[in-house]
Amino acid sequence: QVHLVESGGGLVQAGGSLRLSCAASVRTSSVGAMAWFRQAPGKERDFVAAISWNSGSTYYEDSVKGRFTISSDNAKNTVYLQMNSLKPKDTAVYYCAARPGAALGSYEHNYNFWGQGTQVTVSS
Repeated sequence: QVHLVESGGGLVQAGGSLRLSCAASVRTSSVGAMAWFRQAPGKERDFVAAISWNSGSTYYEDSVKGRFTISSDNAKNTVYLQMNSLKPKDTAVYYCAARPGAALGSYEHNYNFWGQGTQVTVSS
């Protein structure tokens, strides 16, 4: 079992930045890939970005390319999402997810373990 805890959400003005963190409770040798998803009010949960834990390969949803960066710190069992140039449409609850395999999936069913989510609100 992998327990994930997100932090770093909050309220920011449009154009600002936030960095989300996701700490995994087990050694990340048990995890092949991690990802961030987000869910806006009244909408489905959507893929944002993913990273392969061993290779460092990354994959982004088109609307966040060039603005968001996913990274990992193996020593801290933590994955990050640096969000720059934030827009009101980025407002959502952001969820961290993990899977044993290394493939970078972009669907919810690709991931076995989920955090509780952290709220990000971008004001105009």
